Amino acid sequence: MKAILRNAKIIDSKSPFHNKTVDILIADGCIAKIGIALPNPENFEEINRENLHVSQGWFDSSVSLGEPGFEDRETIGNGLQVAAQSGFTGIALQPNSFPVIDNQSQILFVKSKAIGAATELFPIGALTKGSEGKDMAELFDMKNAGAVAFGDYNRSLDNANLLKITLQYVQDFDGLVIAFSQDEKIKGNGVANEGIVSTRLGLKGIPNLAEELQVARNLFLLEYTGGKLHIPTISTAKSVALIQEAKAKGLQISCSVAVHHLVLTDEKLEEFDTRCKVTPPLRTETDRLALIEGVKNGTIDMITSDHNPIDIEHKKMDFDTAKSGSIGLESAFGALMTILPVEMVIEKLTAGRTTFGIESPTITEGAKANLSLFNPEGKSTFTADSIHSKSKNSAFIGTEQEGKVYGIVNQNQLILNQ
Repeated sequence: MKAILRNAKIIDSKSPFHNKTVDILIADGCIAKIGIALPNPENFEEINRENLHVSQGWFDSSVSLGEPGFEDRETIGNGLQVAAQSGFTGIALQPNSFPVIDNQSQILFVKSKAIGAATELFPIGALTKGSEGKDMAELFDMKNAGAVAFGDYNRSLDNANLLKITLQYVQDFDGLVIAFSQDEKIKGNGVANEGIVSTRLGLKGIPNLAEELQVARNLFLLEYTGGKLHIPTISTAKSVALIQEAKAKGLQISCSVAVHHLVLTDEKLEEFDTRCKVTPPLRTETDRLALIEGVKNGTIDMITSDHNPIDIEHKKMDFDTAKSGSIGLESAFGALMTILPVEMVIEKLTAGRTTFGIESPTITEGAKANLSLFNPEGKSTFTADSIHSKSKNSAFIGTEQEGKVYGIVNQNQLILNQ
């Protein structure tokens, strides 16, 4: 692939070209030259886009795709294409397929399905066999096969001793443990945030305590064992405070927040739209503002789309029985731009690479071309026509967005939206 990006403003705080508008010459997967008014070599594709901005390639730390087993929801091939069109050059794949990705052969299978794609796939191995929370999975073998972390997607590990042993075990090979935090007994049959909205709508509530109690427990275990722990998709103000306190102690703790928890609240449930049923549930405005503050002050390390395709048969149901989950790749950038400045959006969409031990090439001459292309300006409404995923269960349909994703450059490929 040979291309030249014209008049591109670089957003990369680690690059000597940060905040400069330049031309970027790309050849054979690398950045060959950066400068002003570069001559166009023969046979190079010239890319001109309105208000073109370029950053390091975005990385999503929590993406579910379905394959193997749930190809009707999404395939790896189409899911990676959707990620590319949404500006992501890398995704961490959750293990919630059928069978669950809990052994070396499953890691190798999903990696093989991603060969040739512009967006790179980094598999997360299940923490326990079958994600059943009973026995530790083959963590070391999966690490050697390419797993970047270990966790059971949206399943909290009730057995505190098993999590303790796991945190101790993975230190031998610098493994990262992901601990989704929700006390299932306190959650009970809850389907929405416990509060005024759930009471008014007659929906069974999930109190903030269900998350916070488990976050506190997991942080205590980390303090005892050492090692590295990642808590995904936190959703409450108290969770932010607990993690901030743990970081002040020097613990190796990281966390993420989902886009929908930063932008939406439980007020979205007024019409009983099951596309807005997610795990953890949408919380209150107080929690939303605390999460945004956690992003700004650095307590929250990264932002994820928490992309989770669900087929219509399991979404178009009454609220109590519908499956939780929302797709989010296509809407992630536009939604974040409505609440955060562009440099912070880029920082939080790229920071996950460091936590997950993945190379993050700076935008400089000679570096690998791993780039996201976008325009941070312009308003639009997110509609069903904006969705490229096989499943259409987006909580953001009908919401206002800012900015536009043009595509990516990665793996010696250029993917551009029309």
